This record gives sequence, C-alpha cells and structure tokens, in this order.
Amino acid sequence: MTESRMPGAGPGTVSPGTVPLGTVPLDNLLGSIVPGCKLALPPDYGGVAVAATLALIERHPEDLHLICLPSSGLQADMLIAAGCVARIETAAVTLGEAGLAPAFTQAAKTGRLQVLDATCPALHAGFQAAEKGVPFMPLRGVIGSDILRNRRDWKVIENPFPESTEDRRILAVPAIRPDVALFHAPRADRFGNVWIGRRRELASLAHAARTTLVTVEETIEGDLLADEASAAGVLPALYVSAVAVLPGGARPLGLQDLYDPEPEAVAAWAQAGGAGNWDGAFAAVRRAIGEASAA
Repeated sequence: MTESRMPGAGPGTVSPGTVPLGTVPLDNLLGSIVPGCKLALPPDYGGVAVAATLALIERHPEDLHLICLPSSGLQADMLIAAGCVARIETAAVTLGEAGLAPAFTQAAKTGRLQVLDATCPALHAGFQAAEKGVPFMPLRGVIGSDILRNRRDWKVIENPFPESTEDRRILAVPAIRPDVALFHAPRADRFGNVWIGRRRELASLAHAARTTLVTVEETIEGDLLADEASAAGVLPALYVSAVAVLPGGARPLGLQDLYDPEPEAVAAWAQAGGAGNWDGAFAAVRRAIGEASAA
C-alpha cells in the first residue's frame, strides 16, 4: 500500500489543494482501503469514523479483515451488513444497551463471516508487539481456555523465566500489523499532529498500522506539540498518513467531551437490521449525522 504522509511527517507530503491546509479530501483518504486489506478499528467509545465508514461503503471494498482494538459495534456491523467483510478479529461485537449487532450475528451464524475469537488483553498484546517491533508478546490469562482451540496462530511456549513450577508455559501472541487504521478525532494541526486525548488505544492503532487515516472535527493553525499542556495527548504526524476534516464524523457515537452518544439512533439500527431492513438501518445512521449537521 502507498502512504501519503502529512506535512511534517517526512516523505510523501500531501498537497493541500482546496481543503484546509494539512488535510486531504475524504475520497482521497479512503483510497488506501482496498479489497482484502487488514483494517484496524477502535471501540465504539474510542473515536469511530462513522461518516467515513458510510463513504467507504459506497466504494464497497470486499474481503476486508477487520481487527478491533479491542471490540467494535456499529462500525463493524455497518461494514458487515454492506458485504465488505470476510473475517473479523475481535473480543466482541455488540451494540451495548441496544443488544446484539444484527449483521454480525447473522453472518457469524450462517458461516458467511470468519470470526477470529480473541480477548481484550490478547488484542492489546498483539498491537503492543507491533508497536515495539517484536514478533510476539507473552500473555498468561488465555492458557486453559477454549479460545486456544480456534487460534492456531497463538502458540504456547516454554517460559524462559518461570517464577514457579506451575509457571513453565506462556502464551505467545503474534504481533498484529494492520494495513490501515481508521478513526475519528477532535482536531489536527496544520502539521498533521492529531489530538487523541486519553484514547491511548488510538495511539496503539497508529503505531502498529502501516497506514493511519484520521477524520477530525477541525484543524487548527498552531502546533499541538508545542504546548506542554496538550502534547501528552497528541499523536505525532510521524504516525499519521492522512487527515480529512469531517465535522460530526463520529455521530451517532460520541466523541470525547464534544458530543454524547445517541443511543436512539443505535437502537434504530438494531431494530431495522434485526428485521432485515438494511435500507432503514443505514437511513437511521445517515439521519443522525444529517440532523447533527443541520443543527
């Protein structure tokens, strides 16, 4: 995959064109997500690029391998409902109070979707291994569970540093290196630095992925890394491949302290999708984004 990195991020600098300085049009940003790629996604509470996902579905990349850190909900269900996903690696796919994710549930039950079962610690361990540039990360908690039966890519090995006779085995979780990470954040600066705040899983996504695509609410003229008070919550441009400005891009899911989740829209998705009315389900999401844009 080719990378087009932001100003301040080295080779492959993007030309600004007619969009805000340091950003690219949404269609250009999504061009890196091609059929068959491994696409990493954040949890519903972590900054989901919902509007970008709707635009991605219009392009209909097939055979995607979704990797969730550590779980997903509406975003994964939208992509599965659109027929874009062949396999998913996740700790869960759930709509929370709205219940089961209908597209995921139906596809998993019928065998149309390959599900790679994982746990939250195992997924974080795999991403951390990629961040550190090592082939695997050791983990204890999964040993003895049924998950290992279906994860032949995870290996139980001899622990070189046992602390007791019962501590002779350790699980090796291979590094997870997605082709693309996609998420939404509050803001970016003109240099391509992105404010993620406390959402450190977004940093893990970006560190591990070959290409990181971010939609944001706004861009600012200053340098986010220049202020000691804000620098700790910033993802440096070094890890950002492209940024597109998309106000309200995480609706109907929430975004930090900017806007709250809209559970009624998620419930409408669940109800319509559960009844097989996918046009109505997608309309509910688009309606939530449109109403927010008009407000």
